[in-house]
Amino acid sequence: MKTSLVAIVAGGIVILAIILTLILIPYQESDLESIEDKEIQGIEKIQIESDYKPLPKEWITSGPFQIDRSKYAIGEKIFISAHELKFDEKGQITIVRLLNATHQFVLDVIPFDGAQKSDFNFYFTPALTINGKICSVDDIIGKWSLIFTGTDYPNLDFEIDTRVVPGTNTEPVC
Repeated sequence: MKTSLVAIVAGGIVILAIILTLILIPYQESDLESIEDKEIQGIEKIQIESDYKPLPKEWITSGPFQIDRSKYAIGEKIFISAHELKFDEKGQITIVRLLNATHQFVLDVIPFDGAQKSDFNFYFTPALTINGKICSVDDIIGKWSLIFTGTDYPNLDFEIDTRVVPGTNTEPVC
């Protein structure tokens, strides 16, 4: 009688263990899948960022003004150089993103005066700002221009594409 009681209890424990295992396995798998999905997304993001390589320098020119490329990544510095401005050349460089055929977004205005300085370098990086000027990468990606007011020099056009410099914040800020 004792042996049959022990066998019944042991059998009950085994059956209970099987039932608990069957109940808990789906929860563990879904948690594991969720963790694996997040890890894969993180790895893909790192992979995309690590694939970033700056494009070769091209030095596009408009009069005494130059930029080093025609295409940039999000988070990449845009380098403007001015060499041998004439003494009487005075005006401003307006940095704009072209929104459509009739509208543009002015990011910044940089004054220049050949009487004060005939050579200078300047760089800027369109970045997300909480003041509402640039809220998301959608506000950065696209066609941009440098407009030289006060001169007859043609605009210098460039593009910011979807590549991202590693470490650049791409999360919307406003």
